[in-house]
Amino acid sequence: MALLGAFLCCVLAAWHCRTGLGLPLAPAGGGCPAAAAVGQFWHVTDLHLDPSYHITDDHTKVCSSSKGANASNPGPFGDVLCDSPYQLILSAFDFIKNSGQEASFMIWTGDSPPHVPVSELSTETVIKVISNMTMTIQSLFPNLQVFPALGNHDYWPQDQLPIVTSEVYNAVANLWKPWLDEEAISTLRKGGFYSQKVTSNPNLRIISLNTNLYYGPNVMTLNKTDPANQFEWLEETLNSSQQNKEKVYIIAHIPVGYLPFSSGITAMRQYYNEKLIDIFRRYSNIIAGQFYGHNHKDSLMVLSDKKGSPVNSLFVAPAVTPVKGVLEKETNNPGVRLFQYKPCDYTLLDMLQYYLNLTDANLKGDANWKLEYILTQTYDIEDLQPKSLYGLAKQFAIPDSKQFIKYYNYFFVNYDSSVICDKKCKALQVCAIMNLDYVSYVDCLKQYYIKYGH
Repeated sequence: MALLGAFLCCVLAAWHCRTGLGLPLAPAGGGCPAAAAVGQFWHVTDLHLDPSYHITDDHTKVCSSSKGANASNPGPFGDVLCDSPYQLILSAFDFIKNSGQEASFMIWTGDSPPHVPVSELSTETVIKVISNMTMTIQSLFPNLQVFPALGNHDYWPQDQLPIVTSEVYNAVANLWKPWLDEEAISTLRKGGFYSQKVTSNPNLRIISLNTNLYYGPNVMTLNKTDPANQFEWLEETLNSSQQNKEKVYIIAHIPVGYLPFSSGITAMRQYYNEKLIDIFRRYSNIIAGQFYGHNHKDSLMVLSDKKGSPVNSLFVAPAVTPVKGVLEKETNNPGVRLFQYKPCDYTLLDMLQYYLNLTDANLKGDANWKLEYILTQTYDIEDLQPKSLYGLAKQFAIPDSKQFIKYYNYFFVNYDSSVICDKKCKALQVCAIMNLDYVSYVDCLKQYYIKYGH
């Protein structure tokens, strides 16, 4: 089978990566001196390795992930109808390693296997892909603490993540041991989620949720009010963090809120979305940021309390894979991002988005990852706090907003700057940024005079 056959070279390449010293760790946060060093961490997501990718004259056979369609313009770093060749993923991690940026940790929000028919994968293959990606990261960054989250493709069959222990949960618990403590490993084995303190920042806790349990296509969780008791565990964990005066970053694959390109569709089942929003509102004073993947595009969200005041900032990172469906016009260039925070209280200060112009990289045979934008500079805002992002979203809502035109271009990671977002498209984008619960989202769309179909 092409997928399995292609594994050995990937795995060997991973072993032969330069081990180096990894990125130096930022100093642990103590007080908040005026000139305190800025803390930094990387966010990578949706690697979607396609081990079958290879250049061949028959464009229907370049990759399994094109599902028999003609790859459009395949090159060494991939094609928009294919998931990532190993070379693309390696170029992303090489860029991070050699960027000169000091970071104290990395978050990695899931989806390592490719988008291929269920019959082309197996539990064994999925575990091999996740193992390959884990080894690649561990060999390149031996001293960096990494916080992974499981994605809906990190399972076989895809989307069907269970509410009890499984082969995949056990495998990732073993693979991720170098980064996590025993308690984290134990809940990861049971339900695919965990919480873990950041070694270099002792008052910061990462909560890695398995939001795939709340995903619409997951039949394992149909009619379950609290799959794997994750809601109960989350509240207990947040409550304990509050008592211990910790700050929390939430990471997960599938985001809360509404999809910015569809009318009235939540990324997860609506019941679960409302439940999570309720928990996040109640603990918003200790949640210093939320970070997601899954959508493959670059977007922001602001969670407001029931009175409409902004209380939490959420970030959906674009994918490393450039894949799109045959019928889709737009996709994304590959992206990775770096966040900056105050080491004393983990307040988010800024975000640097990096990208690879895939067309250019394939033409030149060289992956030249570049800075795409720095969030505060691009939008002229002070920081990444909920109030700042809420003010920015209000600017987006203004007719003919230049800020929004910029945002929509970055949504696709500079894939096609000629793309136009009409009134309906813009309403869906703006309402998804500012309204994460059902009532406020429907109100927002009504303001935009869009007929909202239940």
